[in-house]
Parts: sequence; C-alpha cells; structure tokens
Amino acid sequence: MPLCFDLDGTLGHFSAGFVLLREALGELWGTAPTAEELGRCAGSTDWEIVDELHRMRFGAGLTEPGYAAYERACVARFRTTFGPGGLAPAAYAGILEGLHLLAARHAVALVSGNAPGLLAFKAEALGVDAAIPRVGSLPRHGRVDLLRRALAEGPGPHLYVGDRPHDLAAARAAGVPFLAIGEAVPGTHPILAPTDGAERLVASVETLLATGW
Repeated sequence: MPLCFDLDGTLGHFSAGFVLLREALGELWGTAPTAEELGRCAGSTDWEIVDELHRMRFGAGLTEPGYAAYERACVARFRTTFGPGGLAPAAYAGILEGLHLLAARHAVALVSGNAPGLLAFKAEALGVDAAIPRVGSLPRHGRVDLLRRALAEGPGPHLYVGDRPHDLAAARAAGVPFLAIGEAVPGTHPILAPTDGAERLVASVETLLATGW
C-alpha cells in the first residue's frame, strides 16, 4: 500500500496510552513496569517495547503467546477507558478527512507500532474507514519491517506520514519520502500541523508524490 500513515500523534492521540500499557502488563506480570523502565526502552513498536520490558523483568525475550496476552489485556483496558461514557480520543479532523480523500485516489494503509488488535480499536475510535488496511506491530518486526511489509503490497509511488523521529528513520530506511505531522521531527521534509485542513494534506502529499522529495 503506497501511502502509509502512522496513527498515534499523526491522525489523533489517546491520552494515558502508556499508562494503560503499563497497567495491562501489571495485570499479567503481577506488578506494572515503572515509567523509568518504560523510558529505557529503545523500540517504537508494541512488540519491541514489551519484549524489552520482559527482558528487564524476566531476563528472557517475550514469547508470541505472551505478546497475544498483552494485546488482549491492553485492548480491554482501552475499550474500558475509551468506550461509551469514557474518554474520547483527540482526532485531527482535517488530517483524517485528507486521509480519506487520498484513499479515494490512491492505495492507503495505516502502519503503526500498536499491536494489531489495539490498532484496529484505535482506528475505529478515530473513524478511519474500515476498508483502509491496517499493519500493526508483529513479533520480531521493527517499524521499518512493518513499513516495508505494507509497501510490498502494491506499486509506488510510496510515502510515509508520521509524527516522530522513528517514523522519519523508518521512511529513510525504506527509501520513501516523509511528511511530518507536528513539530517533533526536525529536518527539511514538509511539516503540517495537526490542525491543518484536508486540502493542505492532500496538496502536500501530491507534491511529494510528484517530486519524490
């Protein structure tokens, strides 16, 4: 899928996300990882982060059943927190509208560090069209692996839209142009604000596709 979008911080955000991740692991492991332990993790995907925390706690890597258990526990907490009567995610309305306009012209996919079930829940909560494919965090896959997996599904031109330095690094490793949402990724690439409208997103993407910048 040539046009790939990150979700958290790119299409919107869910407050207390890392708190819920820690609580889910506390439910499974007896005590939750500390914020300091979480801050020591170098990975940017759920698999990488939970695997690193598991190694800190138990001295061994995470297993696939262990990851599946984390995914179920984390999704349950997000459903409780952001379900009916709970908190609402902050959706970037213009970016989301632009995403859907682009999806009417090009192949588009979500490529996120969230576990697949959590990505599906968050995408639904933000109102992302269910027809847009989702590529979530898989065992033994980093963000570059996920991006390349999505790009392999169709011909170019390709693009990655994200909000963090690790998104830019993945785009560079995959050899595709990058568009930033927000100011957290310094550089010469195009940058849009989360409050920008759909037309500006579409125009920026089309320019990148035309120039390859």
